[in-house]
Amino acid sequence: MAAATGNQGWAQLRQQARSLESQTESLFHTYSQYSTVSNIPAKPSAEERETESKLEELLKKRESVVAQLGRLLDSEASLTSSALKQNNLSLLREKLAEHRRDLLRLRGKLQEARNRAHLLSHVRDDIESYRANNPEAAEAEYMLEERARVDRSHDVVDGVLSQAYATNESFHRQRETLASINRRITLAASQVPGLNTLIGKIGARKRRDGFIMGGFIAFCFVVFFFFL
Repeated sequence: MAAATGNQGWAQLRQQARSLESQTESLFHTYSQYSTVSNIPAKPSAEERETESKLEELLKKRESVVAQLGRLLDSEASLTSSALKQNNLSLLREKLAEHRRDLLRLRGKLQEARNRAHLLSHVRDDIESYRANNPEAAEAEYMLEERARVDRSHDVVDGVLSQAYATNESFHRQRETLASINRRITLAASQVPGLNTLIGKIGARKRRDGFIMGGFIAFCFVVFFFFL
């Protein structure tokens, strides 16, 4: 009877520990998003403080439940002899320790994000204040920025022109190559008896075939429009 009561108590406490663990992970997801906002406030918001407080409360509850499980495991011989329950308790303790480390890590990440945003805000304020108190320097800085933009535009134009010149040079080399090939073909044709005549006949035949084909197409169009 005592063993059954011990097993029942163990199952209830373990289920409670798992439920608290799931709630903790859900809150961690919400808490981690506070460090990724674009304009993080200098001080924690009410929602952030509430979420952090709930996390700490859940961790305390889990610690209490895990301690109860440990005491129950030590007090019941039937439970102590169960390797599975010993392993379950070990996993619950490890997960609790991991979540405590995660809370410290996220808290530090939030503070780091706030410090960085605070520093950037101070730097921007100092720059605006300097420009307001030194209009001549601000104008000179503006002119330097404009000069830099113009220089970048010139660099882009120079790059485009260089590419255009390279393309034109490539076309020129191709034309010279084709002209050289044509000269070689002409020279070879002049050295072979009857080759020029053969090439001329082939060209004449092509022109004749072209005329015939053109006449046939024109005739088809005339017939088509006539019967349309």
